[in-house]
Amino acid sequence: MSAMKEKNIYKTFIMSTSLVIALVLSGIFLDMAIRTRQLLNEENIIQARIVFNTIVLARKWNANHGGVYVEKKKGVESNPYLENPDITTVDGRVFTLRNPALMTREISEYAEKEGLFKFHITSLRLINPHNKPDEFEEKALRQFETGAVKELSRTELVNKRRYFRYMAPLYIEQDCLQCHKHQNYAIGEVRGGISISLDIEKLQSKISYNTITIVVFGIITTLLLLGLIYFFMSRLIKKLEEARQTIEQIAITDQLTDVFNRRHIMSRFEEEFEKFKRLKKNVSCIMADVDNFKAVNDSYGHLAGDQVLKAISRRIRNTVRAYDILGRYGGEEFLIIMPDTSVEDARELAERIRTRVKEETVNNATITLSLGVVCVEESDRSVDDIIRRADQNLYKAKKDGKDRVV
Repeated sequence: MSAMKEKNIYKTFIMSTSLVIALVLSGIFLDMAIRTRQLLNEENIIQARIVFNTIVLARKWNANHGGVYVEKKKGVESNPYLENPDITTVDGRVFTLRNPALMTREISEYAEKEGLFKFHITSLRLINPHNKPDEFEEKALRQFETGAVKELSRTELVNKRRYFRYMAPLYIEQDCLQCHKHQNYAIGEVRGGISISLDIEKLQSKISYNTITIVVFGIITTLLLLGLIYFFMSRLIKKLEEARQTIEQIAITDQLTDVFNRRHIMSRFEEEFEKFKRLKKNVSCIMADVDNFKAVNDSYGHLAGDQVLKAISRRIRNTVRAYDILGRYGGEEFLIIMPDTSVEDARELAERIRTRVKEETVNNATITLSLGVVCVEESDRSVDDIIRRADQNLYKAKKDGKDRVV
C-alpha cells in the first residue's frame, strides 16, 4: 500500500470519525438547548401562577371585607366607578373605598415601577375603560368563556423586548356581585381575567449566548479527547438538575414565609394520616392564627403585615422540632403536623410557639397567636375531619380571649 493511499485512509477515518462525533454532539447539545428552553418556560409559568394566585388571594381578602378604605391624601383619588366611595370621620379626615379591581390596578402600577413584573385586570364587559383587553387578553377571555382552556401563555416581542405573557380567568363569586350586580352576572361565570407579563429579555439573551457557546463547544470537543466531552456533558447535566431542584422547591414553598405552601403540607398530612391508619402511631396537628392581623394591616400597612408573617414563620420554624412539618395554610394561618406525637406533647409545643411569637413586636405592638391542637383519632375518616376539629379549637381559643392554646 502506497504512503499516499494509507494517508488517504487515515484522513478518511479521521474525517468520518470527526463527522460522526460532531453529529452526535450536535444532537446532544441541541437536545440540551431544547430542554433548557422547556425548563425556562415551565419556570415562567410557575412564577406567573404564583403572581396570579397572590393577586387573587389579595382580591378575595379585599372582597370578603367589602373593600378597603384608605385615607385621601395627596395623590389619592376616589374611584369614579363606585357609588359614594368616600366617608368622612368625626375628626374631619376623608377615606375612600378601594375595591378589588382598583386595588389590583394600583398594585400593578407599584410592581411595574419597581421593575418586578406587570399585570393587568381586564374583561369583555368593562366598567372601567382602562381595563380594555388587548389582542392576547381578548383571545384568552373568549377561550375561558367557552371552557376550552383554564390558562393561556405565550412569548411576545414588545418594543424590542421579549415578554412572557400568562393569563388565567376570574370567576364570579358572591362577594363579586357587590360591584358587578348591574352586569347580570351569575355566580360561577367568567367575569374577566388577570394577565401577567414577565420581562424575559435578559434570560433570552443568556439562552442565545448559551446556544452559541454550545455550538462552539461542540466544534472544539470534536478535536479533543472523549473524556473532555464527558466532562462538559456532566457539568451541563448537573446544572439542569440544579435548575429542576430549584423549580421543585419553588413549587412547594410559600414565597412570602419560606415555609411549605398549603398544597404541599396537605399532601404531607395525607401521607402522615395513611401512616397512622397503618401503624397506629400518634399524629397531632396545630392550627395557628395571628390575632388581630387585620388591625396590623390597617394600622401599619400590608408591607408591615408581610413582615409580621415572615417573623412569625421564622419563630415557629425555630421552635418546632426537626421532624415536624410546618406550612402556611392560608392568609395568616399556619398548620403544624407532628408525627409520633401525643396531644399533650403537641400542646406543650403549641405553648412554646405561642410564647416565642409573643416576643415579636411591630412598632412596639405585641403579636400574639391563637392555637387549636388536636390528635388524630380512630373516628377520623379523612384529613378534613382533623382540620375541622383543629379549626373548632382555634375558634374557641379566639372566642375565649385569644393568645391561648385550646
